Amino acid sequence: MQQAITRLAVLAVLLLNQVLVTFGWNPLPFSEEQIYEGVSAVVLAVVAVYTWWKNNSVTKEAQEADRILKASKDDKARWK
Repeated sequence: MQQAITRLAVLAVLLLNQVLVTFGWNPLPFSEEQIYEGVSAVVLAVVAVYTWWKNNSVTKEAQEADRILKASKDDKARWK
């Protein structure tokens, strides 16, 4: 999935570059490798923030608390 998104972003930048060349403007001063590295860095940052934000229960106590919370939510949904 990450590779597909990266390829799509590279394609978009290259298409923009071609449009600029067609209209006689200076092309974007980035190589394909620099674009790939930039997009990869952005994807890395987004995934890092998502992973940090998501509840990752590591300890046994936290996993048990998650099970209790899920059971509580299931009970509430059943009574509606």
